Amino acid sequence: MVNALSVFLPTFNEEESIKEVIVKTKKVLQEVADKWEIIIVNDGSTDSTKEIVENLQKDDSKIRLINHNKNRGYGASLESGFYESKYSWIAFIDSDNQFDFAEITKFLEKQKETDADLIIGYYKKRQVSAFKIITSKIWELSVYILFGLRVHDIDCGFKLVSKKVIDKIPRLMSERGAFISSELLIKARNSGFKIAEVPVTHYPRVSGAGTGRNFNVIIKSFVDLFKLWKKLY
Repeated sequence: MVNALSVFLPTFNEEESIKEVIVKTKKVLQEVADKWEIIIVNDGSTDSTKEIVENLQKDDSKIRLINHNKNRGYGASLESGFYESKYSWIAFIDSDNQFDFAEITKFLEKQKETDADLIIGYYKKRQVSAFKIITSKIWELSVYILFGLRVHDIDCGFKLVSKKVIDKIPRLMSERGAFISSELLIKARNSGFKIAEVPVTHYPRVSGAGTGRNFNVIIKSFVDLFKLWKKLY
């Protein structure tokens, strides 16, 4: 059990999965947290995602909606989720139903064992194409070369973070690219916070489509990478 836990779901055009993810997440939270909230960060969805969440809100005030009027990117969604969360621990999972939030118990156990400030997931077996796996490894190598950050998986979309980390580190700035997770870990490590890791199960995507390998997202990610490197070194 944890005293208080905020969970946010970065979301873009997930009308087919968002209700199921929220319902399952809520069920787990009722078992593991005394106080909790679920925040859905709707990043300019053009489908019925927003309306589905609004209907769920009517029955539970602990479900909150943050709405971006236009699509700003995964980084912007994480920023909104982190800075709007009110409880002492903050977790997030992607809203595409590729994670089982019940595995949060492993994160909580690891936190108690290690007293870590960030507990980050890494995939037991990633259910994506070989191309995505290869590009992820290239990205991780780039981050390691420039910043010396070595973890199993930088970008896994399941993390548990102490709010004191978000309150103390320099404000996260990466919006459009995929640099946001690397930025979080680099700034947290540089501020003296402890990082621990746990393996998580990854399930195949059955609806919707990811945007992390769009060309403009890749370019923006590397631009942000070198901007931070130049600023720090």
